[in-house]
Amino acid sequence: MSSVEKIRNVGLISHSGAGKTSLAESMLYLSGGTNRWGSVDDGNSILDFDAEEKDRQVSINAAIAPISWRDHDINIIDTPGYFDFVGEVRAALRATDMAVVTIEAVSGVEVGTELVWDHADEYEMPRAVFINKLDRENADFFKVFDQLDEYFSSNFAPMQLPLGEEEDFSGIVDLLNIKAYTYDEEGGAQETDIPADMMDEVEEYREQLLDAVVERDDELLMMYLEGEELDPDALKGAIRGAIIDGEVVPVLCGSAASGVGVVTFMDVICDYFPAPSDAPLPTAVHPDDGSEVEIAAVPDAPFAALAFKTMTDPYVGRMTLLRVVSGQVKGNSEVFNSSQGVKESLGQLFVPKGSDQISIEEAVAGSIVAVAKLQETATGDTLCSKEEPLVLPRIEFPDPIYQVALRPESRGDEEKIGSGLNRLLEEDPTFTMQRNAETNEQILSGMGEMHVSVILARLERKFGVNAQISPPKIPYRETIRGQAEAYYRHKKQTGGRGQFGEVELRIEPPTDDESFEFVDEIFGGAIPNQFIPAVEKGVVETMQEGPLASYPVTDVRVVLFDGGYHPVDSSEHAFKAAGSQAFKKAFLDAEPVLSEPIMDVEIRIPEEHMGDVIGDLNRKRAKIQGMEPEGRSQVIRAKVPAAEMTRYAIDLRSITQGRGTYTLEFSHYEVVPQEVAERIIEEAQAGDED
Repeated sequence: MSSVEKIRNVGLISHSGAGKTSLAESMLYLSGGTNRWGSVDDGNSILDFDAEEKDRQVSINAAIAPISWRDHDINIIDTPGYFDFVGEVRAALRATDMAVVTIEAVSGVEVGTELVWDHADEYEMPRAVFINKLDRENADFFKVFDQLDEYFSSNFAPMQLPLGEEEDFSGIVDLLNIKAYTYDEEGGAQETDIPADMMDEVEEYREQLLDAVVERDDELLMMYLEGEELDPDALKGAIRGAIIDGEVVPVLCGSAASGVGVVTFMDVICDYFPAPSDAPLPTAVHPDDGSEVEIAAVPDAPFAALAFKTMTDPYVGRMTLLRVVSGQVKGNSEVFNSSQGVKESLGQLFVPKGSDQISIEEAVAGSIVAVAKLQETATGDTLCSKEEPLVLPRIEFPDPIYQVALRPESRGDEEKIGSGLNRLLEEDPTFTMQRNAETNEQILSGMGEMHVSVILARLERKFGVNAQISPPKIPYRETIRGQAEAYYRHKKQTGGRGQFGEVELRIEPPTDDESFEFVDEIFGGAIPNQFIPAVEKGVVETMQEGPLASYPVTDVRVVLFDGGYHPVDSSEHAFKAAGSQAFKKAFLDAEPVLSEPIMDVEIRIPEEHMGDVIGDLNRKRAKIQGMEPEGRSQVIRAKVPAAEMTRYAIDLRSITQGRGTYTLEFSHYEVVPQEVAERIIEEAQAGDED
């Protein structure tokens, strides 16, 4: 392992298809980390090794590419670009010190570019931009560079310009050192002359770079203003400091697939990107009293590591990925899980490389390592020393928003599904599984359609169990708005002892906040006391599947005021049946209505989509509560029936091209409009007939 100063942790983030995985694969190959140039399209990618990634040809998991370059250890974390796997992006950003936003030179800034930029903003991470695929038809470096200023408020500074364009793209110009490089078929760089017709352009953009950084150093600024030759070391230090502090976002370029610009990119990482000792550390607190604990990215500080990802290796088993934040740790040692309050025994330490592992003996602050078969440690937990305990901030994952009802394809597979999903939850904290007590459905909640599809595919592949999905049932309820009385006599005579029970009751809306109240107003022994609980039991059981559409009944007051009995034939069973039937009759005469769950919805969208989103919400029977700007977004708050929100993750993504996000929270129940209720009742009755 290198010293802390020679470690670089870099997260590659972007819109899907911008070439993050290809860039990481090229870096692995050109640095000598592998003897083959992996390709996503050819299905031999080292980093997209999961079966689902190979099938879909998209990154689903964050994968690590450890690279040795110029005596530096560079840990590249390649993240998914697809919206459904944003949890992987957030975990990777917590484990790295620098984000590289990869942008496709033809498409330019896309929806995913904006989303990952926001994540990096949230973590206050320094970042760089790599404009990729400059050898494609219609690729335009300068168009993309102008878009960066248009979309984002950062101070962008070009460090490189492309040599040639589209199919003639062959190299880069280093603006700092005023040198040009071309690249051979193996990605190797050779210095060459800068074309004469580019010199004006080179001077213009170099001046833009210098303007962005010279103010950090008074001596440099004076030399620059006076037109003197700048000290190369001082200038390099100023640029590096500006990048680490986030004052400047350097813009680099190349073609990951052909290797053009990749070795130069690795040089930039070594020379200008932050070491772990340069990056701000998270606030650590004592697990007992919450007091702040001092940590430092140096080997002799208290040991602390964040478990930022859990994965299952087919040969090694459960693997936990750790970012060592402070101190150092050796393999085959005992540590303390301060999040769970338990000891953990570390086995062999590994450096992960795609699906492979490289054994190491120890890891220092800044290292990214893997350890197998931890018993208690989950994603987001802190590992530290028992003598100097501390807790690091947990990773904040987004709440799942897309729900489906899950049922086994074969009878008896419920336990297999539950067990399999619990295992998958260890790897993926962005989905949940819970049973809806009202609808009796198993509800799987994920980040979107593809996320759910991947979960089900993994369930089948890893645990051999198939599940079917459908839209979740809406937990409607039945209630009344009026008052009614009903009489029912339950009488049967089939030889021997008969059955007899008479019940007369009244139902009405409750007088207080009670959702159900049963009142005994029997006088004179019209119904013996021992049978009154049976009447209530008949009512309560009937309320589980209401008379209107078989949904639970709520918010009713039932008053039992008269009845009759037979000294021989009356029984609990008879009065239970009479109570049930009397309740049904009274309920249907008391202005019965359906109630539906209403959700509080908060939606964040770019302003240009306001009209379309508001129009869609109105079609969904929403009641808009307010709108206000928040940063670059507009926030809409509304109350919307849950029945209208079952596919909203898909709808909002379609309307806003993926730019919109939202949260849902239950608010209250509300009466369903008559025309909607009639349709729901018809569907429920048709279902009963089936």
